This record gives sequence, C-alpha cells and structure tokens, in this order.
Amino acid sequence: MSTRNQPGDPGVALYPGTFDPITKGHEDLIRRASRLFDEVVVAVAINASKDPWFPLDDRTGLVERVVGDLTNVRVVAFDGLLIDFVHEQGAGVILRGLRAISDFEYEFQMASMNRKLDEQVETLFLMTGESYTYLSSSLVREIARLGGDISAFVHPEVVDALNRRLPPSDH
Repeated sequence: MSTRNQPGDPGVALYPGTFDPITKGHEDLIRRASRLFDEVVVAVAINASKDPWFPLDDRTGLVERVVGDLTNVRVVAFDGLLIDFVHEQGAGVILRGLRAISDFEYEFQMASMNRKLDEQVETLFLMTGESYTYLSSSLVREIARLGGDISAFVHPEVVDALNRRLPPSDH
C-alpha cells in the first residue's frame, strides 16, 4: 500500500500510454477528458518492452503538437511504476480508454492492481468515440509501412512524422 498522506487531486487525471504514434482515437479521448477534468496529464511511457517506432522525445513532441491548443493538458514522459508517477503528478484519477470489450479484461486487471497499490486513486474508463473503436497505433504503423493512406486515422503532424520515419521505398 502507498504511504502517501494526501490523496491526489480528483480534478487531475493522468492518461498513460506509449502513443507510438498518437492516433485520432487518443486525441479524441484527451479532448473529451480536458472538458471533464481541471487538468489532464498525458503520460508518455518509455515502455522499451514495446520496442517503439518513435523515440520518446518524438512521441512526446507529437502529442504536444496534436493537443497543444488545450490549455489544461500537460504532456510528460515517464518510466517506472505508474502509481508512483500518479503520486508525483498529484493526480487522483488514472484515465484509460476502452475501444471494445476485448480491452476490458486487461484494463480491469490493471485497474484492480493500481487500486490495490493505492485505494485513493481511481481509474476511470472512457469509451473511445465510436468512429475510432477499430483504431490502434500498431494498425496505423502497419498501414503506413505498407504504403497506405493513414490521414483519416492520425493528425497531419503524425502523417508527416511517419513519412519521415519510413524509408522512401516504403511510402
């Protein structure tokens, strides 16, 4: 259990993810959350186990450019135990997106573990907008790698970044 004395601020939500790259589904969730919370901290995970396409600085920068118009959203990089980072940021809520029922089992397990680590921190699930239920970063990367048009799935900044990342023969 946490030894923290003060519960985090319930007006501060932390939205963790790898964001490799940020998709329109992520963006939709961040924008909706920014209307629900005083502050949204988008926590870009180092997550070397996923072998990200983009370096951490690039992923963080893309998120900042995509949602930079939102004054109550902060983008930060993190590594380590999520609940520790939630404490460091003073958040009272972990925000997670659900695309489909298949996401729920994993997310429920993670939420239960985080609650066991600190019962004062709540996990809030937001359903992905219905037009983004099929969308994932890995699908966007695969479509881009195979030369497909990803402009319907990601912000123009991300399209440019992916095109720069792929060898000329791949796009």
